[in-house]
Amino acid sequence: MLTKNKITIIGTGNLGASIAGGLLKNDFPVENIRLTRRNKVLLQPFAEKGVTVGSNNVEAVKSADIIIVAVKPFVINSILEEIAPYLQNNQLLVSVVSGISIEKIKTSLSESKITVCRAMPNTAIAINQSMTCISAPQTTDYQKNILVELFSGLGESVFINEELMDSATVLAACGIAFVMRFIRAMVQGGIEIGFDSKTASLIANQTVKGAAELLIQNKLHPEEEIDKVTTPKGYTISGLNEMEHNGFSSSLIKGILTSYKKIEKANL
Repeated sequence: MLTKNKITIIGTGNLGASIAGGLLKNDFPVENIRLTRRNKVLLQPFAEKGVTVGSNNVEAVKSADIIIVAVKPFVINSILEEIAPYLQNNQLLVSVVSGISIEKIKTSLSESKITVCRAMPNTAIAINQSMTCISAPQTTDYQKNILVELFSGLGESVFINEELMDSATVLAACGIAFVMRFIRAMVQGGIEIGFDSKTASLIANQTVKGAAELLIQNKLHPEEEIDKVTTPKGYTISGLNEMEHNGFSSSLIKGILTSYKKIEKANL
């Protein structure tokens, strides 16, 4: 069903390119993808794969069934006002722009009756491993099925209330960076105890991947898996307690809250 739709991505920067890359990895027809960016030279790698690229947003939306807007928050209003006269009621507009509500989008679209929804994937969408949160309160069942097929084909997806979209931005999108910083620290620790950088990275990356899969497949709380490797007076509990004494969990929680508060402030 999804592959019959033509998808246009407006603003193919890091996130937009990740979505396009994920579609291609999922064997989505290249002829049904169209990408725009102010500097279209940066889209040359996609052009070489047969994707239509350009800088004309108006032309790009005219033939699209699904329009994904992936621009920076400070330019979204001008982009929406530019394309609004050319949008059709049977199209679906998906915003992946953080901090911009559906109501604000509709205001910028003026009299357009196009259906609008929001989605917050993360950059792992480029390898079909995203966690995408979707808010689609005014979509039809058919459109919801399209969204599920689109984003579940690029990882995992879940529908949430729009008031949680800022939280989703922090936990899923910013969360990628938080996890990367944790992995980097593991690698640095591994080097300090004797591994070369390449080997430490391999061990850390696979360990994190394995830990996540344990939780996903076994559907357990993290503490249940932690209990399996923490023995009385053991090495693991000693390390965990030292991390907690130095504020490991507290720092992570504070980081999540700080990112969330900054989004809240930007929305005022």
